[in-house]
Amino acid sequence: MRIGIDLGGTKIEALALDDSGRALARRRMATPRDDYDGTLGAIVSLVRDLEQETGLRGTVGLGMPGAISPASGLVKNANSTWLIGQPLDRHLAARLERPVRVANDANCFALSEAVDGAGAGARVVFGVIVGTGTGGGVVVDRRVLTGPNAIAGEWGHNPLPWPDHEEWPGPPCYCGKTGCVETFLSGPGLARDYQGRTGQAADAVEIAARAARGEAAAVAALERYEDRMARALAVVLDILDPDVVVLGGGISRIERLYASVPRLWQQWAFSDRVFTQLRPPVHGDASGVRGAAWLWGPGDD
Repeated sequence: MRIGIDLGGTKIEALALDDSGRALARRRMATPRDDYDGTLGAIVSLVRDLEQETGLRGTVGLGMPGAISPASGLVKNANSTWLIGQPLDRHLAARLERPVRVANDANCFALSEAVDGAGAGARVVFGVIVGTGTGGGVVVDRRVLTGPNAIAGEWGHNPLPWPDHEEWPGPPCYCGKTGCVETFLSGPGLARDYQGRTGQAADAVEIAARAARGEAAAVAALERYEDRMARALAVVLDILDPDVVVLGGGISRIERLYASVPRLWQQWAFSDRVFTQLRPPVHGDASGVRGAAWLWGPGDD
């Protein structure tokens, strides 16, 4: 049995899977915000509950919006700031009396879709989360590629490629730089672009709805967004050449992206023809917790 934990800022979800990917049990509770010890206790409690319900002992994988630094062994880059600087994996392993694997939530999303989702059967899968932020994860042969610095897939903090004069130097990013892909392709980035042209506040979902109703300004905003996504993903194609790119997050629900972006990225990628597929997720919001469970592969347990 494989247990996955999706540690979010507001909730913690736990899921037990059998070897075929069938859900055996599921639990959820509110995250004890700003309480590190309480967060550890909540995760341990969820694991114990799943094991009691199933009567089985499982491996444990954890997905979180951050990473374990290879340099220090401590949590870095987490927006759940009370985790930063803590040896989260080691503390959980001690309390659960077994090894615990921890990965970035975008990596977990990519792994879930690579194992039995939109990228099933593909050798190289790039998973993209476009929502409040912009993240990415790389999976090769059903294994997460983390890298020596634990930043593989962090395409959101590269500059938007081939910017025009209106896009340069670009909006400031929380990372301290300007013009990052995230500042353009996140949900707030799309909303900022639309408001800058119209003076009207609307989130990404509403902009897509307005475009579907034929509002010219919303259509134009989505066209700019699609061109920017095509340029940003073309760089990923040039470096990684994945078989499949899977979109996740709120913006992945905008259906027109799956036709328009591949049509546009052809002109930017360094290839006479692009065979890479752009696909919506199969598991949707459940991909994070499923991917955490799949951090333990066949034979690992």
